[in-house]
Amino acid sequence: MKKRSRRSLHILITAGPTREYLDSIRYISNPSSGKMGYALARAAAQRGHRVTLVSGPVNLPEPSGVKTIQVETGEEMLRASKNAFTTADAAIFAAAVCDYRPAIRTSRKAPKLKRLKINLVATKDIAATLGRSKGKQITIAFALEDHNGRSKAEAKLHAKRADAIILNSPANIGRAHARVDFLARGDKWNRWPMGTKRAISSRIVTYVEEANQRRHRPNAPALEYAMTRRRSDR
Repeated sequence: MKKRSRRSLHILITAGPTREYLDSIRYISNPSSGKMGYALARAAAQRGHRVTLVSGPVNLPEPSGVKTIQVETGEEMLRASKNAFTTADAAIFAAAVCDYRPAIRTSRKAPKLKRLKINLVATKDIAATLGRSKGKQITIAFALEDHNGRSKAEAKLHAKRADAIILNSPANIGRAHARVDFLARGDKWNRWPMGTKRAISSRIVTYVEEANQRRHRPNAPALEYAMTRRRSDR
């Protein structure tokens, strides 16, 4: 079978956790390792795509051939992602952005008290914010859930105006292997088998390529992704 040609895309990928500071030292965060986002960046770059990786604080080497932008807070990640999204063909939002931040950040370390009350406010949802402004870009969101995962992830798919969503599990955090569920808009849920994050990332990038091709060439066959789905459904 003749291998189809592949157009080089500009893909925005977010990865890792964010930190939301209470004062000059202390912050709220989460245990995201960034491994999935970095695996996605490597997989996309190895396919010849131009990749912008917006990364929270992680202990990982920067992927070769990838433009990596290091950030700390959710607001910084949003700003960097907005800038890259204007020229992107696709975006994969794999970062674990903190859902809340302290309403007030003090410039100096606060003294230790017997009891401390912190007022938290919601952070901006990066995938939803960019999803509302997208044109023909393909966007993929991630949902980390520990119960009622599929129903919650499907609601997020629509709220974020994503083309597909990956249902992730806390059991996958920091590990080299993962098991995820995949839902494309208008399709049914697919449970992907346990695999390395490198292998899962390759499948996600394949979906991005095929979805982009269908969006720009509606009558073009989506052979590679269709074959991958058939194998996974066995």
